[in-house]
Amino acid sequence: MMRELHVSLNQTQRVRLQAAFQHLSDIGSQASSGLLVSVSDTIPVNNEDGILKGHGTSERDGQVVATLCGVVERVNKLVYVRALRARYKPEVGDIIVGRVIEIAPKRWRLEINFSQDAVLMLQSMNLPDGIQRRRTAVDELNMRSIFEENDVVCAEVRGFQHDGSLHLQARSQKYGKLERGQLLRVPAYLVKRRKQHFHDLEQYGVDLILGCNGFIWVGEHVVPGDNEMVEDQESTVQDKEQSYTPLEIRQNICRIANSVRLLSALGFAISVDAIVDTAEASKSSNIDIKDMLGAEFYVQTAEREVQKRISLLKKKRG
Repeated sequence: MMRELHVSLNQTQRVRLQAAFQHLSDIGSQASSGLLVSVSDTIPVNNEDGILKGHGTSERDGQVVATLCGVVERVNKLVYVRALRARYKPEVGDIIVGRVIEIAPKRWRLEINFSQDAVLMLQSMNLPDGIQRRRTAVDELNMRSIFEENDVVCAEVRGFQHDGSLHLQARSQKYGKLERGQLLRVPAYLVKRRKQHFHDLEQYGVDLILGCNGFIWVGEHVVPGDNEMVEDQESTVQDKEQSYTPLEIRQNICRIANSVRLLSALGFAISVDAIVDTAEASKSSNIDIKDMLGAEFYVQTAEREVQKRISLLKKKRG
């Protein structure tokens, strides 16, 4: 897990950073079409009839008011407030990364950065032999050979039970145990839901998984199916013991992971493009991996984001 990043800035760097954040704030106010509101602010609806009050709104003295801080969004007659910062709310189909915290009968419990732990049933995942069959008592006894405590697992949200518990499934080869990498934890609101959350960074030899729950995995590239267990083959066990991650790949993992840490500390949205751009900028500037979390590159990243957003704003207007 990653810790909160604390950067010691000198006076010049502090002024540069404040100027960059001020520019970002000005650009955001120009680019945003929604109205920013705080708690108890009145939301103008022009006295229209049939207005539907959605999430984050309430009625007071005949007026629609906000009950949380965020941006006012409107879909036809529905008015709601989209929070700028919010806890992770699971949805069916979300790709998540979690850590096994308990092995129970026919199920594993995972920590997923949610108010409740998630449950991965034995019947909701592929068996090591890859054969589709009914789970037996032997399979239940061998659960620890699949996942054990503190293992990092990638899965998909399957649904909710009547008691509010979250159920997962891992029936695809792209899901399962994650090894040889780093697990990072960022605020979930920084990771937006996208069509693709699995990324193969070929130039780095690294796999990147952006979990919707704010857990991000950066690890050595693995071809789906290569990590399946094969029974009764001692050579497979020996190969796993003798194999190791090359130094260059480990350095690339650390560079990508530090890019994630830096973007999270600055509060920027985390996407594969932003992560790769930050890593490439550190390489082009000859910044060592350990110096990526230093004050100078921290400020440079904020200033580079200002220039990027200015160019995007000009393209929209142009």
